[in-house]
Amino acid sequence: MEYDHLPTRGHAEVRIVAATPEVARRVAEVLRRCFASTEQRSYPAGEGGGTRLHLTLDTARTAEPARSWLAAGESTGQTSAHADEV
Repeated sequence: MEYDHLPTRGHAEVRIVAATPEVARRVAEVLRRCFASTEQRSYPAGEGGGTRLHLTLDTARTAEPARSWLAAGESTGQTSAHADEV
């Protein structure tokens, strides 16, 4: 997968896809409790309905529980993209 641009060092672009806007907002809220972030941007998720929500996280400005998780250096081990990612 190639990107048009990469986020600046210390930042991550996050895309949340959910069946309803409320579910996407709830997931974004959890991320914002762990990391400083930009204002979220939402879009329709396609023909079947749903919501796509994008936000940029500042991974250098972490709060608990992200701070302890990042310090432990844990990883999911997943290195490849999902089949439906573009």
